[in-house]
Amino acid sequence: MNKKKMLAALALVGSLSLVTACGSGGNEEADGSSAAPSSQSSEQAAAPSPDLKGIPDVVATVNDKDISKKEFTRVYESQFQQAAMQAQMSGQDLSDQTEMKKQVADGMVGTELLIQKARTAGVKATEKQMDKALTEAAKSQQMDKKEFLAALKKQGMERKTVDKQIKQQVEVEGYIEKEAGPFEPSEKELKAAYKKAEDAQKQQGKSGEDAPEMPKYKDAKSQLKQQLVQQKENEATQTLVKKLRKDADVKINL
Repeated sequence: MNKKKMLAALALVGSLSLVTACGSGGNEEADGSSAAPSSQSSEQAAAPSPDLKGIPDVVATVNDKDISKKEFTRVYESQFQQAAMQAQMSGQDLSDQTEMKKQVADGMVGTELLIQKARTAGVKATEKQMDKALTEAAKSQQMDKKEFLAALKKQGMERKTVDKQIKQQVEVEGYIEKEAGPFEPSEKELKAAYKKAEDAQKQQGKSGEDAPEMPKYKDAKSQLKQQLVQQKENEATQTLVKKLRKDADVKINL
């Protein structure tokens, strides 16, 4: 599973995505070669900052498990950083962060529900699975494991914390797959996705926009499969969270 893309999943927008979110900060700075240095510096100076005023000590309670202000702040700052970069490109106004705070809190509640359910379902992460997940997370940031762990440590994440995050992530993924998987798209679904992308490219060309050359189906198949698997996983995750939340005792204090 592509850990970077998991940032988009509703239920995993909270602490489970933190390992990759922390690693991406430094990488994005290194990658910012498309803008002129003076322009980039000006944009960064004008960038909005996360509004953390009035955040309660206990942001939410999920079946007697508290989500603390510290946990929320760490995740919110990471999510806000991504939203701010997108906002700068699109011109979106981030002066009112009320809705974003609620979305992050909801995501963290969903994450905690999945962690608790994976635990009660007896899903256990093996050392091999954890090592693979860590390797993939590092690879998504164009690093090896040693470089990735060093980058996380610089940002305040010790190895013990990283291992805990990875363990929870692997176990949640295992629980989701156990309940809703496997997420294997059919040939029909893959061809339909290719046709949709092909039609979108043709439409883009008709509107006068520059459209990249469409690869042949056999060359695009691997990427299409990855995208469809991710879509199916996200849909299954959202469905499971909704189901778990109905039977849970959840209180959000924002």
